[in-house]
Amino acid sequence: MRVRQLWLQDFRNYANAELTLADGLTVVVGQNGQGKTNLVEALAYLATLESFRGAPAEALVRSGAERTVVRAEVRHGDGREVLIETELPRVGRGRVQVNRQRLGRTRDLLGVLRASVFSPDDLVLLKGGPAERRRFLDDTLVSLDPRIDALRGDLDRVMRQRGALLKQAGGRLTGDVGFTLDVWDAKLVALGERLADARMQLVATLGPVVTASYQDLASSDVTVALVYVAPWRETGLAAALAAARADDVRRQVSTVGPHRDELEVVLDGLPARTQASQGEQRCLALTLRLAAHRVVGERVGSPPVLLLDDVFSELDAARSAALVRSLPIGQALLTTAGALPLGIEPERVLRVVDGTLVP
Repeated sequence: MRVRQLWLQDFRNYANAELTLADGLTVVVGQNGQGKTNLVEALAYLATLESFRGAPAEALVRSGAERTVVRAEVRHGDGREVLIETELPRVGRGRVQVNRQRLGRTRDLLGVLRASVFSPDDLVLLKGGPAERRRFLDDTLVSLDPRIDALRGDLDRVMRQRGALLKQAGGRLTGDVGFTLDVWDAKLVALGERLADARMQLVATLGPVVTASYQDLASSDVTVALVYVAPWRETGLAAALAAARADDVRRQVSTVGPHRDELEVVLDGLPARTQASQGEQRCLALTLRLAAHRVVGERVGSPPVLLLDDVFSELDAARSAALVRSLPIGQALLTTAGALPLGIEPERVLRVVDGTLVP
């Protein structure tokens, strides 16, 4: 999979921009605040219709403009060429087209363009709460199989309905509340166990890849373990929900299920979230992303486009050099405000100055 051209209109600080990407590595250099990350964000947005920075849709529209348009021409491994176009107004719903055909659902875009994003904010994978790590697993699952997005959406709807029922119950477990909970719990069991099974299989696949990647980056023989923590699996979700029902009604919240599960990252037998150093956590975050990138590439037969946003600024020279050696084969876009590490051999280098690309 290769992105051949990227066009931006009124996206962030770009009034108009056109970027031709090399088949290998394209490097974009520039001072902070000039628009480097915005290019990465635009490409990642075309893959998922979400900002990897967590920005709301209106923040993507350039100040003073009413809408933004982002387009990319993508060539697949089988030679197919696909034109992806998104139009996002500051207010209201946007639209997405693939080869000039409008898509009715966001999930129909999934898999048309796959991208792996590395950024300094990835530290949240280690320092953040369990929701960050669950999202990492689920986003990787969607890259492997877009149908997981529908499963995740169905589960989210069931959880919202169950949560609304618990609040309406006001702490009282009446016959009607119990009957309706039975209905939603049956749906939660069917969907939740499927998602948890998929997550656990993914964790088992990622584990050895993460260990190998970390040892390469850190030049160390330490071991990394990934542990999927779901206490309810000991009895099964149906039994766990039944046991927790009185507590759920009293607290008016769902206390059991895949929405509470955790991915623990263990470094040499110790929890990395609380015991690893900042440098170790940053290295681990990179290896999680690298491992997911490699697993997706191997499974689907073509590596995602690799988007590296200023990651070298957070690494020392040794780890930067190790990351260069570890970069997988495929197309990559790298941004940097400083000098490139030794060993980087870009096919194309551009400079961005205040939203303008200069060869």
